Amino acid sequence: KLQKNQGETITDDSSLFHLSKRNIKIINGEIKNKKITYTSDIQYESYVKFGIGFDIHPLETGYPLVLGGVQIDYSHGLVGHSDADVLTHAVIDSLLGAGALGDIGDHFPADDPQYSGVSSILLLQRTAAILKAANLRVVNIDATIVAENPRLSPFRDAMRQNIADALSIEVNYVSVKATTAEGLDSIGNGHGISAQAVASLEQA
Repeated sequence: KLQKNQGETITDDSSLFHLSKRNIKIINGEIKNKKITYTSDIQYESYVKFGIGFDIHPLETGYPLVLGGVQIDYSHGLVGHSDADVLTHAVIDSLLGAGALGDIGDHFPADDPQYSGVSSILLLQRTAAILKAANLRVVNIDATIVAENPRLSPFRDAMRQNIADALSIEVNYVSVKATTAEGLDSIGNGHGISAQAVASLEQA
């Protein structure tokens, strides 16, 4: 039992145990598990930053269908200035958005001839360089493709690997999902494919 004047010196659990003559064991913690007591303990620059990306392109015959850097055998392909890879475009915009670094059109304009037919995976690699220059590191990516056809589940792992390789991160930090529009609107009628992505970044 503590005396009344002893209680005035208690500042936390460890001081309570110390004053009551109990054994104290020190356990090594994790550097990421930071103790926050005062507002000044919060390092705002270390916060994880999030971004959202979205893209949509029409489907037409005579064009290749490329998603996540994977060319898929299908009767229709996506139309766009580059290879129209909506998945990779959405990922790029989510990354740039998380870093407040503009959007895909700022860095790779659609009216610039050098990007005509270019691989969007190459643009993703260049985006990785932009992030590195801004001292930012990818934490994870979660993306969803919306397409009525073709069936995309057989290609998702290859898409994930291509995106991970372009960003020099482990594939388990990249998620790619696919769903349909249940026959609704232009995508549901097979006139296009869209994708959306959420990315998180942290200070490198």
